[in-house]
Amino acid sequence: MQSLSQKENKKLSFETVLILQGGGSLGAYECGVYKALNKHGIKFDIVAGTSIGAINAAIIAGAKNDPVKDLENFWLDIAEYLTPPGLPDNVRPYFASMNSAIWGNPKLFLPKWFLPSPDYFFPFLWPYLYDLRPLKNTLNEYVDFKKIREQKRPRLIITSTDVENAKPSVFDSMYDNIMADHILACAGYPFYGISWTQINGKYLWDGTLLSNTPLREVIDASPKHDKRVYIVDVFPDKQHELPRNMIEVWHRARDIMHADKTLHNLRMSRVINRYLSLVREMYEILIKVPLDDNSKAKISRIEQEYQKLAGERGAIIDQIVRIQRQEDSHFLFEDADFSITTIKQLIEKGERDAAEKLAEIQ
Repeated sequence: MQSLSQKENKKLSFETVLILQGGGSLGAYECGVYKALNKHGIKFDIVAGTSIGAINAAIIAGAKNDPVKDLENFWLDIAEYLTPPGLPDNVRPYFASMNSAIWGNPKLFLPKWFLPSPDYFFPFLWPYLYDLRPLKNTLNEYVDFKKIREQKRPRLIITSTDVENAKPSVFDSMYDNIMADHILACAGYPFYGISWTQINGKYLWDGTLLSNTPLREVIDASPKHDKRVYIVDVFPDKQHELPRNMIEVWHRARDIMHADKTLHNLRMSRVINRYLSLVREMYEILIKVPLDDNSKAKISRIEQEYQKLAGERGAIIDQIVRIQRQEDSHFLFEDADFSITTIKQLIEKGERDAAEKLAEIQ
């Protein structure tokens, strides 16, 4: 009888995974991180994200040319140039976010007050404030969706939230014909008044409402391969000074809600793998002991159950590398600052932080 360890050696292999969080304009930081990872020759089997992370992931997976250049060009393309130049870093976000709130962004979203509709003069009936149709056009400029469907690597996994049942709705390029509408479905953030998207009878909002770091969804989608995971965390998990007013209180609460919380996933992965290892060791002992036919039949059933469990939850997270954005000032709507100065700063900071992190672990 072949041992379980021999069978597992044939089954398991490593996948390198990139997890991109949601965070509006802070997604430019993820662009910089990806530039650094690419410079170090790190190739990804899976790229996953939600909200702006889903947009970045789609461009990486389906770039029409070079993914690094296309991703950076996307960010420079959607940046706005109306904010007065030379403003201090602690002042510029106020002007830029106000500009986005009033005028929208012609490459991403347009305010409903600029779009004729039957309910135009009844704003109290509006279910949203911003329309994502401009983003759909922009995605079609930068993403080759046929390429995403046909290639095996990187596999694209993006997440959204079902408005009606509060459950995750996951789109996986291995099984789904991902198009621009699927990306829109992952980016409809209701707290900023962005519209939901309807796909296959479902009304879908931003995946950050359930999880801003879709590692669990990646594990569920690919349970048979051990993983080395790179997570880009755009919301700081630590802030040493207490908030001084309600705006800073809301800012800190927002950071806590959206910060990376995958430590539990890592612990559970290790606990499950430990239990499976114990079962495997006991099995290896038993198959060497003379058994009657009845006992052999029981052992065979145990083996089948073990193989099923190992297939569903047998992989482990071998390593998690977190690249975390830190901030000097705290502004509630920093994720709505699309000014060209801020976008360039975020790209540079992401690239620098990732390079430093990679230097630490090598």
